[in-house]
Amino acid sequence: MVGLQSRWRYLLMFLGIQLVVMALLSREGYHKRVTYFIRIFRKPDLTSSEHHNRTAVTVAAGDVYANLFNLSKSHSHGDNMPYCPETSPLIGGPIHVSFPSGLTLAEVQRKNPLVIRGGRYRPPNCEARHKTAIIIPHRNREHHLKFLLYYLHPFLQRQQLSYGIYVIHQAGNYTFNRAKLMNVGFREAMREEDWDCLFFHDVDLIPEDDRNLYTCDANPKHAAIAMDKFGYKLPYKMYFGGVSALSPLHYLKMNGFPNNYWGWGGEDDDIGIRVSLAGMYITRPSLKTGRYKMIKHKLDKGNDENPKSSDQPHDAGTWLEQVQHVGKDTPDVEAGRDEHAGVRGRLSGLPSPLRQHHRQHRH
Repeated sequence: MVGLQSRWRYLLMFLGIQLVVMALLSREGYHKRVTYFIRIFRKPDLTSSEHHNRTAVTVAAGDVYANLFNLSKSHSHGDNMPYCPETSPLIGGPIHVSFPSGLTLAEVQRKNPLVIRGGRYRPPNCEARHKTAIIIPHRNREHHLKFLLYYLHPFLQRQQLSYGIYVIHQAGNYTFNRAKLMNVGFREAMREEDWDCLFFHDVDLIPEDDRNLYTCDANPKHAAIAMDKFGYKLPYKMYFGGVSALSPLHYLKMNGFPNNYWGWGGEDDDIGIRVSLAGMYITRPSLKTGRYKMIKHKLDKGNDENPKSSDQPHDAGTWLEQVQHVGKDTPDVEAGRDEHAGVRGRLSGLPSPLRQHHRQHRH
């Protein structure tokens, strides 16, 4: 009899402990912490099966879409639409980023039903306080582009921005010119919309925290302060590469970007110096929020390291001579759209030898 009572006592104690644990986990704070650690240690199942790949996409990147499922699909903006809150209630903080092999542009489109033709979005339930254009210099990086779009669309939507994404593509096999493409992107974006802010965004960098706001500051902003390739540290004080933001006024004050850097490297330092010589300074988010993960890749063909990138003279006289040429050879640009990608594509018709026509989507 004593043994039976003892067993019942242990059983009741066990059930009581279970109820306490369940009550704790049901509280929002504990639930968030447990979910966060599960996401960190869980690895996506990357098998060759298409079914498993689709599952891996959902499991690995589901957190960045988590706060968007209840948004209305209605875009009936009227005069009585309230302004969005100054701090978006959809922001969730750290984002788990992975690169499953099964991701397709069709999946990107399916996951972003509120993005309209041309890569444009505005919050459906309130009037955005900020309008931001994303400029992406691009060539032969379609594999990277689909990952960036998969994460960037919900990242921006969680900040309740009105935004447009512009992919500026350099045609042909000649040496890549990132800064010149960004000049093209500024011109084309401002031609379509009076944007408050323009973010110049490398295609292989994925933001890891949506508290890193894609809005402009009073001075030019360097957003990619902490990349995994640099150990999540700023490599040097004047570094302005990866992801940076300018208002139209900032861009005009520094007279745009240098057109004379062909190949990889050098233009970032030049742009940083232009900011300083124009009487402005670089602002940055914290190391905690300005985190980016880089998609690993080899150096592209046609984008070899610029042999002059490490010894470009940066005195004031040289800078003034360089900026006088910015915008002189203004390129013509033809528009193309990829509705599956959710972007407005721009093929850069730069001066010979880079001039080319878009043969698939002509408008």
